[in-house]
Amino acid sequence: MALKFMKSVFRILFLITCVICFSCEDKGWFTECSDCTKDEPGDAVLHIKIKETEMQVKLNIYEGELEDSVLYRSVFPTGSVYNISVVLNKKYTVTATYFIDGNTYTAVDSATPRVRFTETQCEEACYFVYDRELDLRLKYTAGAK
Repeated sequence: MALKFMKSVFRILFLITCVICFSCEDKGWFTECSDCTKDEPGDAVLHIKIKETEMQVKLNIYEGELEDSVLYRSVFPTGSVYNISVVLNKKYTVTATYFIDGNTYTAVDSATPRVRFTETQCEEACYFVYDRELDLRLKYTAGAK
């Protein structure tokens, strides 16, 4: 009986460990050494991915939570990626409003760019910025072709 219980506990712990290690969230556990710098960065660049479409897409970038309505910048980007320089350790919420076939679709994502220092993951000790990717691509639009 105790062996069965221990097997169940082990399986649950193994599953939780796998979920944490392989989740899609970038929390700075793994370093992309090509993004490392020797000097500590003072700001970050948000990488905002949007769906490439012939229709117009409006990006609203807010400081903090969306509910606070502190608009940082509003743009109509061209291309599938929009980069913007922002302050570190501050939350940014971004909305992408798509106008497709007379319908309006809005995608929302947020990020808080932070800096981490690593001595062991790259050849030399370095700083890197994490939590700076936002994915605002539409996965599905009802009735859109």
